[in-house]
Amino acid sequence: MIVIFILTVISCGSDAFSDEKKIDKPKIKTTPEDKDARVKARLDSMFTYWHRLNSFNGSVLVGRNGKILLQKSYGIANKENNTSINDSTMFQLASVSKVITATAILMLHERKLIDIEQPFETYFPGFNYNGITVKQLLCHRSGLPNYIYFLNSEIGTSGGKFTNQQVYDQMCFKAPAPYLKPNKRFNYCNTNYALLALLVEKVTGTPYEDFLKKELFEPLGMKNTCTINEIDSNRIAKAYNLRWKTEPGDASDYVLGDKSIFSTPYDLFLFSEAMYQNKILAPETQGLAYTPYSKEQHDNNYGFGWRMRDHRDSIKKEVFHNGWWHGYRTAFHRRLRDKVTIIVLSNQLNKNAYHTYLVYEILDNNKLKADTLQLVDGE
Repeated sequence: MIVIFILTVISCGSDAFSDEKKIDKPKIKTTPEDKDARVKARLDSMFTYWHRLNSFNGSVLVGRNGKILLQKSYGIANKENNTSINDSTMFQLASVSKVITATAILMLHERKLIDIEQPFETYFPGFNYNGITVKQLLCHRSGLPNYIYFLNSEIGTSGGKFTNQQVYDQMCFKAPAPYLKPNKRFNYCNTNYALLALLVEKVTGTPYEDFLKKELFEPLGMKNTCTINEIDSNRIAKAYNLRWKTEPGDASDYVLGDKSIFSTPYDLFLFSEAMYQNKILAPETQGLAYTPYSKEQHDNNYGFGWRMRDHRDSIKKEVFHNGWWHGYRTAFHRRLRDKVTIIVLSNQLNKNAYHTYLVYEILDNNKLKADTLQLVDGE
């Protein structure tokens, strides 16, 4: 009888169960809040995993369209005092400072106090490198030598704080040979931005840090941002190497413009949002900053204080700057189309501070590939 029943079912096919009622699965609506919560959890998991492996120590903020998706700190600000990093812990921005210097120059350009097309010697007649425009300083096409190298001995024996004015004076006195002719090609150089900070002081009659405070930091509510000249050492994340040994500073730390602004992820987020909302610079001026000026480079390029990736793709175009100075590694990335801001500040030499492309992977796909968390420092 059993065999006959089975044969009957097979011959009837699916019709044998045609009268069985199908039960529909309930449809669950996913809200934007649910998606944001998942993104936050995945981002947090990634940085937490790296921190547990001693592959990341620092502070992170990720935002999109004005909304903060993740703001969290991971690790130690001061190992000797066993102090943890918090939202107001300040980090040396290293070369991310160039973003702020370029913005200051463009603010003065909008006010017609600086013409970026003019040679630098227009403002400093004693400058003995003729024909280098302010624009070429902004986009690293000046060909000037790097003061970090040609003034190494002077900085080392200065016994204190080397200044922007000393950089300028020594350039005029020593007249080191340029690396390249002006505008020949892109050549990243800290000297460019040290001179730009000096230019801010010259045309405004105000110290560089005072101009930034009055025109940017205070109006934007950046309460935890200042230059090294005003820093409270108790509020900063101390710099360490991978073995948790202190990374010492030196006299060149006090040369401003190319580095030595201290800030937090939240303060940089305020700056980024103000840029998105055109509160600092007009859209046309921002367009100048986000324009590639080095034809010899293709997908990656440099504007005014901003590096850029996928600059030919209006969907993927990203403007950013990374930094590395002593034990600090910093990343400030912005995708213009959907107003994404990614800020990663580290006080240890972890390469994972630069893995912002993995943040985009989570933002865009709401998932993390299985092998992503295996990307630890050194790979």
